[in-house]
Amino acid sequence: MKKILTVLFLSSMMLFAYTDMDLDGVDDSVDKCPNTPITDLVDANGCSIKSVISEQHFDIIFGVSYSDLNYRYNERTDTYTSTVQIDYYKDAFSLQLSTSYFRSDSSSYDDSGLNDTTVAAYYRFKPLPNLTINAGAGVIFPTYDAELGNNNTDYTASVNFSYAINNSNIFAGYNFTLVGDDDVDTVQYQNTNAFSVGAGYYFTPKLYASLSYYRADSIYKSVEDIENVSIYTFYSIDANWFVTANFAKGLSDSTSDDYVALRIGYYF
Repeated sequence: MKKILTVLFLSSMMLFAYTDMDLDGVDDSVDKCPNTPITDLVDANGCSIKSVISEQHFDIIFGVSYSDLNYRYNERTDTYTSTVQIDYYKDAFSLQLSTSYFRSDSSSYDDSGLNDTTVAAYYRFKPLPNLTINAGAGVIFPTYDAELGNNNTDYTASVNFSYAINNSNIFAGYNFTLVGDDDVDTVQYQNTNAFSVGAGYYFTPKLYASLSYYRADSIYKSVEDIENVSIYTFYSIDANWFVTANFAKGLSDSTSDDYVALRIGYYF
């Protein structure tokens, strides 16, 4: 009996000698970073290495735009578009849903309806400290009402590069779209390649602007390439609200001479 009591006493002394108030697995007597969150992984000193909880964020963006070209029929006419975009972010991974509604007004006809709806996924990685690469793939659902009934699902893949230099960056991107629409009469479709290149500058932590050049194949085989230069600005109002503005000048007959877009978003 005396032997059992001695073992219990020694065991209780060992238990009371060990204290870990922040439950990180490191004794308070050697814990150099007390009160670390219980969701953090820590080193031998009790200091956080990383959180085991992944950061998750959303944003929703509403926008309006104007162009003097209806790309659906490749005809010159005033076209107004309302857009909705929802993004989900989890660490380096993101999902995007975007759709839009357009209305074209001309002297000969009026046209309106939904454009196609895109669902895409992206992954961001940094092979070098200043180099960021975004790779993505998406599905373009045929949500506009094609009069000829030939509108089918398209598929897209993209890769974008950005290299930061102090407060500025240079960037480039490539996008490929596998067009699934059926050829009808004299209208023949083709897969498209799109390229962009540009440079931007952070005037303040809240204000960013860039100048870029864009060139893409038209989805119609008989139409020349789409080509423009554009100015883009981003302004962070506060931790949640932000606005973007974009102006593009067409460089080819298949491109709107002037394109203007304004968007406002909420990040949470």
